[in-house]
Amino acid sequence: MTQTVFIDGAVGTTGLEIRDRLANRGEFDLIVLDEAQREDTATRREALNAADFAILCLPDDAAIDAVDMIDRASRTRIIDASSAHRVAANWTYGLPELTGRSAVSQARLVSNPGCYPTGFLALVAPLVRAGLLPADWPFSVNAVSGYSGGGKALIARFEEDQTDLAFRAYGLGFGHKHVAEMQRHAGLTHAPLFAPAVIPAFRGMHVEVPLPLGAISGTPSPDALRDCLREFYADSAVVNVSDDIPGELLLHAQEQAHDDMQLMVFASDDGTQARLVARLDNLGKGASGAAVQNLNLMAGLDETKGLRLPG
Repeated sequence: MTQTVFIDGAVGTTGLEIRDRLANRGEFDLIVLDEAQREDTATRREALNAADFAILCLPDDAAIDAVDMIDRASRTRIIDASSAHRVAANWTYGLPELTGRSAVSQARLVSNPGCYPTGFLALVAPLVRAGLLPADWPFSVNAVSGYSGGGKALIARFEEDQTDLAFRAYGLGFGHKHVAEMQRHAGLTHAPLFAPAVIPAFRGMHVEVPLPLGAISGTPSPDALRDCLREFYADSAVVNVSDDIPGELLLHAQEQAHDDMQLMVFASDDGTQARLVARLDNLGKGASGAAVQNLNLMAGLDETKGLRLPG
């Protein structure tokens, strides 16, 4: 049976990429509004309440308003790609590898994870759960993304002057909205220290968590960390733990779109230091690909349908 999908904010980057992944999908019928209809509140409200699934690709305040437009008696199920509900009560966090596929498939309200938190949580949360890393450790996160991962305002600034710009560090005022999400869903005592940056590439992302293993109680071995991650993601077609440890990691200016995520554990020869690294597409598993994966689960379909995966 065909199910209807309304992408509210379909003309933005995330919305366009979701729409592209749903093209030629016979399982879904897209509710599409023209420009004038998108500006009309009554028409949007009607579309939100008529859809089986509404995917919100909106700024936080607009996403909250959109949720308020949906009647309580409506059958509409929601995937919010904004950061408005990522730590909200009654919302299911849409990282099925961590939250559980059944939890996502049965949820009415699903909050799509942020791109940076997706990499951080995929690396850290399983290791904290297994007791290999302490929940009260002062974690730090060093991350670099294509500039589309920096939000609408930063994208605009970057595109204005990127001709002579090679690197832009941001979040220097602390309190980045991703931090609460990382702390909550990894079960951490302390908020991680988050150091994001963007480069003159449109997409692509590396997220790194450095670990002084020799200073951590019990000194967990790099092999134990890697084995734990490999076991945790053994049944995932989207997340894989690499056995191949390259001498360097590259992020290309013309990075190709993909919806998988690769995890790596680098370590010093004596095992006292490690660098956990996640490689993903901030617009793939970090945004649009994740939304489609969640939509598939909620619709009772194979979670990988329509995703851009290797092989």
